[in-house]
Amino acid sequence: MMLSKILSVTGRPGLYKLISTGKNLNIVESLVDGKRIPVYAQEKVVALSDVSIYTNDGDAPLRDVLKKMKEKEDGSQLSLGSKSSGKELFAYLEEVLPNYSKESVYASDVKKLVSWYNLLVEKNIDFDEVEKTDEVTDEVPSTEEEEEEK
Repeated sequence: MMLSKILSVTGRPGLYKLISTGKNLNIVESLVDGKRIPVYAQEKVVALSDVSIYTNDGDAPLRDVLKKMKEKEDGSQLSLGSKSSGKELFAYLEEVLPNYSKESVYASDVKKLVSWYNLLVEKNIDFDEVEKTDEVTDEVPSTEEEEEEK
């Protein structure tokens, strides 16, 4: 499963898998307990593929940070948890992403990163998978109707 199908819903704990989309709502399934819930259009939803971490050189995509964490931990879960101190969390982030922005990244962000990583590893979600995008060309194909108008 790709990170574009894994969602964070503001005000709700954990991560969710996108099941289906509708006009005014999405149906998501919790990765924690498997319960399906509706998420309405007015709720703030962010796909993990759109999340990045502030660095001194710009932004680092979450996918890249998760890959570095996975390499460091040999694919297993982190021993750090939500009860870890801010000092421990920032020391770990410093190892994984040495140029993170110390002014813009907060302890709560690192806690969320650690919990997301542990959940993704526990559920065997492959965040190494690159999402396929269609190539965009500058040429616009003409249709028969356009040809007839000329």
